[in-house]
Amino acid sequence: MKAASVLVVLLLARVGALYGHRLDWSWWTPIAYLWHDAAVAAAFGLCDRMLVRRPRAMWAIYAVAVAYVAINVPVTRVLSTPMTWPMWQAARGPLVDSIRHYATLSNIAWMMAVVAAGAAAPTVFRGTPASALIASLLLIAAAGPIASAHVATRGLERNAWTALALTAAPRVAPAPVDRNWRAPRGQRRASDDLAWLRGAAAGRHLVLVSLESTAAQYLGIYGMNPDVTPNVSALARDGVVFENAYAVYPESIKGLLSVLCSTYPALGTRAEIYAGAPCESLASALREHGYRTALFHSGRFGYLGMDAVVGNRGFQLLADAGDIGGRRESSFGVDEESTVARILEWIDRVPPDARCFVTYLPIAGHHPYEVPRSAEGLRSAESLALQKSGSASLSGARSASLSGERSRFTTEFDRYLNALRYGDSALGALMAGIRDRGLYDRTAWIVFGDHGEAFGQHEGNYGHTFQVYEENVHVPLIVAVPGRVARRQRSDRVVSSIDIAPTLLDIAGIAAPNSYQGTSAIDDNRRMATFFADYSLRLLGLRDGAMKYIRELDSGRSQLFDLRADPGETRNVADRYPDDVRWYAQKLNEWMK
Repeated sequence: MKAASVLVVLLLARVGALYGHRLDWSWWTPIAYLWHDAAVAAAFGLCDRMLVRRPRAMWAIYAVAVAYVAINVPVTRVLSTPMTWPMWQAARGPLVDSIRHYATLSNIAWMMAVVAAGAAAPTVFRGTPASALIASLLLIAAAGPIASAHVATRGLERNAWTALALTAAPRVAPAPVDRNWRAPRGQRRASDDLAWLRGAAAGRHLVLVSLESTAAQYLGIYGMNPDVTPNVSALARDGVVFENAYAVYPESIKGLLSVLCSTYPALGTRAEIYAGAPCESLASALREHGYRTALFHSGRFGYLGMDAVVGNRGFQLLADAGDIGGRRESSFGVDEESTVARILEWIDRVPPDARCFVTYLPIAGHHPYEVPRSAEGLRSAESLALQKSGSASLSGARSASLSGERSRFTTEFDRYLNALRYGDSALGALMAGIRDRGLYDRTAWIVFGDHGEAFGQHEGNYGHTFQVYEENVHVPLIVAVPGRVARRQRSDRVVSSIDIAPTLLDIAGIAAPNSYQGTSAIDDNRRMATFFADYSLRLLGLRDGAMKYIRELDSGRSQLFDLRADPGETRNVADRYPDDVRWYAQKLNEWMK
C-alpha cells in the first residue's frame, strides 16, 4: 500500500518536474524517466514489509519522504535538477533572498498538490497487492540503465531521493599532470604577439576585479547591444581583450581558488577542505616583492567556505560585508558604493612610495539581481539605445521590457542586465577614484568574470552552477595597462582562469611559482582550457581552438561543438569527428583519474 502511495507522489512530482521540458521520445522514454521513481517506490515497499510490526515508525518515514519530495518540486521546476548534496551545502543564509524570490503561488501550489496526494494515497490504495507491484517496479528499475543508454535525460530521471544519494559520496579529483598536457590537438603557436605586455606593469599598482556571474556574451566588448558595461569597455581600450577565456568552475568560491592559487579545485569537494592546502598565492608572491595587499568583498566570507580559500593567502587586509558595512544590506552582502569607498580609503593609506595590489570581489550580478533603488532604472542614454534596438540582442534569452523614457527591468534577464550595469557603475567609480588620485596611469588592471549566468539558452539551463555551456563558463578577461597601448587589442587565444595569476605576475615582471598549474596568457604557445561542473551532473569540458567538447561522466555521453560555425552550441557534431572525441575524452581522463 505504501509502495503505491510513494509511487503516486513521485509520479506527480515527475509531472511537475518535466512540464515544459523538451523530451526525446522513443519506446525507451517512459522507462528512462521513471526507473528512479520505480526503484525508490520498490525500496519503500520492501522497507514497509520489514517494519510491519512498527507502523508508527513507517508512517513517520512516509511523511518525511513525501515532504522531501514536495520541497524538491519547485527546485526542479526552476533549476531542472532536484536538490543534490552540494546544493544543500550551498543553501545557506546568503541565498535567502534567492529562495524567497521563487516562493511563487505556482510553486507553492505544486508543493501543496504533492502533499495532498501523499495524504490521500494511503486511503485510495488500501488493500493494493504489494507483491505484484513491487515485482513490477523492480523490473522497471532493472531496465532503467538500458533505457538511459538510448535516451538523453540530462539528469531529469533523478528524483529527490536518488539525486541526494548519488551525490553524497566523494567523487573524482583532478590528477597531477604536466603543464604541457593542455597542448591543443591542432595549431600550437599563437597567431598574435603579446610580448609587449611582459613586464609592462612593472612598478605599477595592480587591481584585480572579479565580475560576479558575468558571461562574456552579455558585455558590449563581446558584442552585446546595447552595452550595459561602458566602464569595462572604456578600460578595455587600454589593453587586451581575450575573446576565449574560460572559468575552471561555474561557481565563485572554488573558481576563486583557481585564480588566487593557479590550482585546479577537485570535483565533488567542498571549499572548506582547501583551508590547509598548499598554495603559493598571487597575493603572497606580490607581497614578497613589496606590494601592500588587500581583498575587498561586497559579500560574506562565510558563504560556501570562502574564508578557507582567501584566508592565509598573503592578503594583509581581508574585508567583507561585515567589515565594510554599507548603506544597503541584503542576505548576500552590501552595496557596491560602500565597498568602493572602503577600497579608496585603504589606497589613501598606502605610502606614496609603495605599490599596492587590490582584489575587488563585487556581488552585483548575483541572483536575485537586486540593486539599490537609486540604480533600478537605466541611464537615459542606455534607455534610448534599448528603445532604438527594441530589445537586448541576445539569442535564446528574454528580451528587455521597455516602458516610456525610463526603463525598468521586469524579467529575470532584464533585472540581470540592470545588475550588470550597476556593477559596472561601481567599477567606474573605482576607476574615477584612482584617476582622481593621479594613479590611473600608474595602475594595471585585470578584469574577469568569475563564471557566467544562464537564462535558458539550452534546455533547462538556468543560473550558473549546473552546466558548462558557453553561457556558464565563457567569461570576459581584460588586461589593461593604461598608457602602454594606443588602442584596444583583441586576442583569440584560449585561456583559463587558472592562467590569471601567472599572467598578472608576468605583466608585473615577476616570475610565477613553479607550483602553478596555469601558465601566462602572454606565452606564445596555444593551450586548451578545461572546466567542470559537479553541483548536479558530473560534467567535464574543454575548449581547443574552435572546438568545444563536453563529457557527462555518469552516462559517458559526449557533445562536440564547432564554435566558429555554431557559437550557440546547437549542433552536436560528435558523430562526425570520432577521432577528435576519443582524443579529447582521453585528455579529460588524464585530468580526472
